[in-house]
Amino acid sequence: MSESESISDNGQSGPKTPNDLLGHLDGLELCYDLHRHPPLFTVEDSKALRGELPGGHCKNLFLRDRKGKMWLVVTLEDRPIDLKQLGAAFGGARLSFGSPDRLMTQLGVIPGAVSPYALFNDVDRAVTVVLDKELLTFDLLNYHPLSNEMTIAVSPDSLLAFLKNLGYEPEILDFAALA
Repeated sequence: MSESESISDNGQSGPKTPNDLLGHLDGLELCYDLHRHPPLFTVEDSKALRGELPGGHCKNLFLRDRKGKMWLVVTLEDRPIDLKQLGAAFGGARLSFGSPDRLMTQLGVIPGAVSPYALFNDVDRAVTVVLDKELLTFDLLNYHPLSNEMTIAVSPDSLLAFLKNLGYEPEILDFAALA
């Protein structure tokens, strides 16, 4: 087995599963509320099917530049994002969306299941995490835990503790100031 290949907590090689992730969160004693639902692939799907799920709802953009540097940008679901403007904020990077293959290879999820919790599969810690400053003002935030058939509601402190446990220091960006 190569160094870049991972073994999940269930003994399988390849991406870790939602159960692996939830077990990890339980081991860290990080609280979450789990909600199961039909698969959601877009923000529009989420809005249509989530009902009265409280908290901040997010969109997660897996981006890359021409040199192969990768970012996971986590922002409020209705926040408009201009990739040129965001690239300028990242030091002039020309950004594009990462392909589904790159997404699976790097974060172990399919399009529609991207969230900060997919960083659980980033064994090389090659993805830079960028969080919308406004997210941290909510009592609860909602994310898919490696599957777009589930949502977990977590506090911003729990999200930050999870990221810190994995070795990430997210960049906090004021996306409202970019608009």
